[in-house]
Amino acid sequence: MKADQFQAPDYYNLDELLSDEHKMVRDASREWVKREVSPIIEEAAQKAEFPKQLINGLAEIGAFGPYIPEEYGGAGLDQISYGLIMQEIERGDSGVRSTASVQSSLVMYPIFKYGTEEQKKKYLPKLASGEMIGCFGLTEPDHGSNPGGMTTNFKDKGDHYLLNGAKMWISNAPFADIAIVWAKNEEGRIHGLIVERGMEGFSTPETHNKWSLRASATGELVFNNVKVPKENLMPEKSGLGAPLGCLDSARYGIAWGAIGAAMDCYDTALRYAKEREQFGKPIASFQLQQKKLAEMITEITKAQLLAWRLGVMRNEGTATSAQISMAKRNNVAMAINIAREARQILGGMGITGEYSIMRHSMNLESVITYEGTHDIHLLITGLDITGIPAFE
Repeated sequence: MKADQFQAPDYYNLDELLSDEHKMVRDASREWVKREVSPIIEEAAQKAEFPKQLINGLAEIGAFGPYIPEEYGGAGLDQISYGLIMQEIERGDSGVRSTASVQSSLVMYPIFKYGTEEQKKKYLPKLASGEMIGCFGLTEPDHGSNPGGMTTNFKDKGDHYLLNGAKMWISNAPFADIAIVWAKNEEGRIHGLIVERGMEGFSTPETHNKWSLRASATGELVFNNVKVPKENLMPEKSGLGAPLGCLDSARYGIAWGAIGAAMDCYDTALRYAKEREQFGKPIASFQLQQKKLAEMITEITKAQLLAWRLGVMRNEGTATSAQISMAKRNNVAMAINIAREARQILGGMGITGEYSIMRHSMNLESVITYEGTHDIHLLITGLDITGIPAFE
């Protein structure tokens, strides 16, 4: 088993922009990934198994709801700390970061923002500690980029709601204890419901045969006349803006996380290029390899600055959804391009599980699509600068 020799690139001394707390949170996450994730993640990906033994560790480093106030079990950290934790976890694996992102931004965030005080006290501490794992049900078999077209619905039956429909491509679904489910009421208004495992008619079949996010559990949510208690409806926000607000938080985390995957690919390629000899000298001495490496560190540095500035604006409450879309789109595209270039530097070795690059490359094929596709985020920017929607 190879030792994790990762050294994070910081070409523009961005550490100087971080507080002591930021660096402490990041370094703790980095050491945990080196110790707990790197040694087991290749085997987990090869077996297509989510390593559930990591859940307690994720909770211990504050990866579940780091910005949730301490009174509800969170760490009470700021948005930059959240981003740095996601960066470090995705440096290990995008699938593991997905588990943390979903738990934080798509399960804990909506309960905290849209839920009742009773819901917050009931669920948030257990979610923060990893005692409970959640998932987020928005995407449907026929409604991906157009979530407003969803057909999952619930009817008021007096003392409960009756929920019917299905969701797919749901991270954590196969083993989640609760699901945050978005469905339309009888008037066609979208609301969020907390659905618990064990409710009759609720099932979570697992999605198999994935070539991407293999170390992440993905599944469906199927609702067949599920009786949901009325107190499980989150009352503080309805309409499509409610789930999209959660996605803003998750996309922000992805913008940081993708940097982690890119840094790992760059660091691996740089070290390999210095050690690998051809024609009597290290391949790092050849112009084309230097071009690849120089472009990688340039794009990583630009992405780091973009994510840091977005984090400052998130802390101030001034970041817009369109600005978050730009960062998610740019940084994931940056990461997937670096993974492909890094794979070439390693030649044939780049496709093996001895190195992380091919796994990152496959994972990023999902990250570039989920929570808003590459193209949709481009059109969100287009709408923002022209005022004209191109996707309706």
